[in-house]
Amino acid sequence: MKKILLITCAVAGLVVTGAGVSAAAPGGVYDVKDYGAKGNRSANDSAAIDKAITAANAAGGGTVRFTSGTYKSANTVHLKSNVTIQLDAGATITGSGADTYDKPEPNQWDDYQDYGHSHFHNAMFYGDKLTNIGFTGAGTIDGGGNLITGNPKSGEADKILSLTRCDGLTLSGIKLRRGGHFAALINGCTNVVSDRLTIDTASDRDGWNIISTTNVTITNANIAANDDALVFKSDYALGAKLPNGNVTVTGAKLSAVCCNALMFGSETCGDFTGYHFSGITITGAHKSGIGIVSMDGAKISDVHYRDITMSGTYSPIMLKIGTRKRCGNNPGVGSISGITFDNITGTHTGSNFSPTIWGADSGHRVSDVTFTGVQLNVPGGNGTMGTGVPSNTATDYNPKSIGTRPSYGWYLHYAAGIRFTDSSVEFAKDDGRPASIVNNSADITFDHFTAEKGAKSPFDIGFQSVTGYCVKDSATTSGSALRLNTSGSTSNC
Repeated sequence: MKKILLITCAVAGLVVTGAGVSAAAPGGVYDVKDYGAKGNRSANDSAAIDKAITAANAAGGGTVRFTSGTYKSANTVHLKSNVTIQLDAGATITGSGADTYDKPEPNQWDDYQDYGHSHFHNAMFYGDKLTNIGFTGAGTIDGGGNLITGNPKSGEADKILSLTRCDGLTLSGIKLRRGGHFAALINGCTNVVSDRLTIDTASDRDGWNIISTTNVTITNANIAANDDALVFKSDYALGAKLPNGNVTVTGAKLSAVCCNALMFGSETCGDFTGYHFSGITITGAHKSGIGIVSMDGAKISDVHYRDITMSGTYSPIMLKIGTRKRCGNNPGVGSISGITFDNITGTHTGSNFSPTIWGADSGHRVSDVTFTGVQLNVPGGNGTMGTGVPSNTATDYNPKSIGTRPSYGWYLHYAAGIRFTDSSVEFAKDDGRPASIVNNSADITFDHFTAEKGAKSPFDIGFQSVTGYCVKDSATTSGSALRLNTSGSTSNC
C-alpha cells in the first residue's frame, strides 16, 4: 500500500507543474527564490538558479520554478537532466552586459561552419548530453540587448539557449527575446517538442536553429527574426555528419527582416529526410520565404509544404544545389529530390529574385518536385533582356548569388521531373521577360498553368535544351494560349 501512495504522489508532483510540462519533470517543484534568487532586476541570480537545478537533478528530476519577477542572470546557467525550467506569467530572466558568461570552448572543427555554430558554452543557458529537459510556462527569457550578434569576446554570450546532443527537449509557452546571434541553437538532439513558443529576435539575428536533429514536433510557433527565423541545418561542429529528419511543423507564423523565413541550410553536411510543413504564415523575408539549399553535400528529400501563405518575400521559393563543400570527410555534391508544394500563395516584394530551381550540373539536377495549387505574384517591372543562362556563384546560397533571371516567374536550370499543376504566376507591373524559362532539364510539365503575358515579352514559356517537356490545358490570364519557345527541346505530351 505504501508503494502505491508513493507513486500517486510522484504523479501529483508532475501535474501541479502545469500544462505543457513533459516527463522532464517527474519530481517536485524547486522555487529559485528558496535557493537565494531575488528576482528584483538588479541582483545576479545565476548562482541561485544553478543551485535549484542541481537540487532538482539530484532528486531524480523536478521543476525549477520562477514566480513573477525579473531575474538577472549574468553567468551561464548549466542545465542538467530531468529538469524543467518553468517560467510563470510575469517572470522574466534577463541577460547581462557584465561579460561574465562562460567563454567559448575550443573546437577543432570550427573551420567548417561559422563561429557562432562552432561554440556552445557562451550562452545564457547551456547543456550537453542531457535527457528530458524543458522550458515551459508563460514567462520570458530576454537577452536584454546584452547578447552579441557577431563573434563574442571572452565573457560575452551570443545566444540564449545552447544545447548539444540532448534527448528529450520541450520548449513550450515561453518567449525568447533579443537572443544575440541565436535565440535557440540545438545541435545533435532528438525527440524535441514545442508548442506556443514565441521568439522575437527582429532586432538582432536568428530565431531557432535546429541542427542535426531528429524527431521534432513544432506547433503554433511565432518567430519574428532579423536573420533566419526557423531554419534546419546540419554542420560539422560536433565532428561528424549527423542525420536530420522526422520533423513536423504546423500552425507557425514566421518573419525574417533581412534573410530567410523557413529554410534548409546553408550549413548542409548530413542528409535531411521526412519533413512536413503546414498551416504556416510567412509575413516577410528579404531572402527566401521558403528556401532549400544543399551547399555541403547533403541529400535533402521527402520534404512537403502544404497550406502556406507568404507576403513580403524577396524570393518566394528557391531550391539550389551548390558546391561549397564546407564539411568534413571530403563531401561530394548533394541533391534535392522528392519535394511537394500544395496550396501555396505568395506575394513577392522588393528585389526581383524570380522563383528558382537551380541544380549544380547535368549530373546533379534538382529532381522530383511537384507544385499543386501554387499561386505566386511577383513584382515584375523589368524590360526585355537576353534569355541566356544568368551568372551563378556556386559557393553562395543566397538568392542574389544567381544573376537576374531572364524570366519574371519560374526559372529552372538543371532540373528533372518537375510538375506544375493548377498553378500560376503573375506580376504587379508589366514585365518584358517570359513568365518561365527552363534550361538544360528533363521531364518538365505545366498542366493547367496560368501565366500573365508581358506586353513586350517574346514568349510566355521557354524550353532550352529540355528533353521531354509538356504544356497542356494552360493559358495566359487573359485566356489566350501560352506562347512557347522550344529551342533544342523535345515534347513528351
